Amino acid sequence: MLEREKTCCFTGHRCIPNGSLDSLKRQLKQEIEKLIQQGVIYFGAGGALGFDTLAAEAVLELKKKYPFIKLILVLPCPEQDQYWREEDKRVYQEIKSRSDKVVYVSPHYTSDCMKKRNRHLVDYSGFCICYLRKSYGGTAYTVHYARKKGLTVIPL
Repeated sequence: MLEREKTCCFTGHRCIPNGSLDSLKRQLKQEIEKLIQQGVIYFGAGGALGFDTLAAEAVLELKKKYPFIKLILVLPCPEQDQYWREEDKRVYQEIKSRSDKVVYVSPHYTSDCMKKRNRHLVDYSGFCICYLRKSYGGTAYTVHYARKKGLTVIPL
């Protein structure tokens, strides 16, 4: 069982405005590094397009400097990328191959597998780095759930 105080999850929107991409990446890496310096070593990402992909790539990049940190992908189902563009599938497969662990919350797609994935990420974490710009939807639900569960929520 992972220790929650050593674990951080990510949640954020799939669509990120092009103009804010570079500053978001920079902020994300800074916050991850701060957590590493506080003893966080496990980082859980949901494998979705957008913020989840940015977060996973940031952790993988920081592994060069901090080889002891671990990227754990918590995925809704094996066919998550079934309808994605080829380039997005390639990036997703690359991230999966470089992850330290891959967990599927459902053996196949169900109407609630995304929600189960989000709850799993929160339930095993002490911290949550989020990119939240809307008060509704999956990210808003996950941030609300994280606060309810007592996680330290770090908004970007």
